[in-house]
Amino acid sequence: MLPIDVSELWPLSRELLMQILEDRCSDQFVCERIWERLGYVPAAEHWVAGPATPQPWAEAFPQAPQVIAERPASVRLTRSIAKEHKQLLKQQLQFAGYRIGELYPRRTRRATAVSWLLAWLAERSEALKEQGPLAPELPVPKDPVSGHPGDRAVA
Repeated sequence: MLPIDVSELWPLSRELLMQILEDRCSDQFVCERIWERLGYVPAAEHWVAGPATPQPWAEAFPQAPQVIAERPASVRLTRSIAKEHKQLLKQQLQFAGYRIGELYPRRTRRATAVSWLLAWLAERSEALKEQGPLAPELPVPKDPVSGHPGDRAVA
């Protein structure tokens, strides 16, 4: 496995992670932030495992998995967060979770994605910046189960 050139990754910031948690960007954008950090690379119409992709991920998902839409990918992402980083959502973003009426698989998987991104930073002893580039802004979906136009159905 080769190291990832972090200078080529989309910068993470508190502002961006809150945009993800508040469901104001596409699921595809969220997936791409995970994929690039897992070493997946764009190829034709899909992202595929690259030389920097950890072997367990590359074997389980030769094509980059839809970590929001697909439960097995979301479960693997959850399990890959080290125990000492499980509370970073609360500690760094003061995120207490979604309210009962807001609990939908898409949203809880977005929280998992943000938690994983925070753990990824922590593993590298990188501080979370306050501001940085944001995703293309979308309105919060009227139907949180379906998500934004173009988001894949959650399985």
